[in-house]
Amino acid sequence: MKKSWIVSLLLFILACGSAGVEVSADIYMFVDKEGGIHFTNVPTSPEYVLFIKEKPEGERPAQAEFHIDEDQYDPIIQEASRKYDLPFSLLKAVIKVESAFNPHAVSRKGAVGLMQIMPANNQRLKIRNPYDPWENIMGGSRYLKELLGKFDGDLSLALAAYNAGPKTVDRYHQTIPPYEETENYVKKVMSCYYALKD
Repeated sequence: MKKSWIVSLLLFILACGSAGVEVSADIYMFVDKEGGIHFTNVPTSPEYVLFIKEKPEGERPAQAEFHIDEDQYDPIIQEASRKYDLPFSLLKAVIKVESAFNPHAVSRKGAVGLMQIMPANNQRLKIRNPYDPWENIMGGSRYLKELLGKFDGDLSLALAAYNAGPKTVDRYHQTIPPYEETENYVKKVMSCYYALKD
């Protein structure tokens, strides 16, 4: 059984630390077709995407760098809202639930960035760098708009499809799949959406 990407990354960092090596180079990640996750500081193909950006020389890590400003992406969210005719509060709710506003978030299944886009969807959604907030939000908003169209504007079904995939929703005759993760996801996004609307 393969180790999770988190374990792999921690082992990589610990190995460098125990060897007295300062981890300062950019780290790139690639998710293969079988779900295996590979890390390198020397990407050998365009399929690798930036995972950790090297800090400028002399910059000291601080506790504050872990603080998330939930409003920092509002201008991009507003742009996506206008472009795809989607409520600003809905897009912000999806981002909050998907990544907690962390542009470097990676799920166990390999979904990446603010709106947790699967690598297989990057090309279709015109995403070159899924860690780029603008590209990720635009791509995720476009996908959500497509799903709303597919499910005749039914937001609950569109959100369920965003989480579990449209084929899964179809398999359950266009109802929310009876998966605890998907059911909780829809509830969380809807709750956050209505809270942001007020």
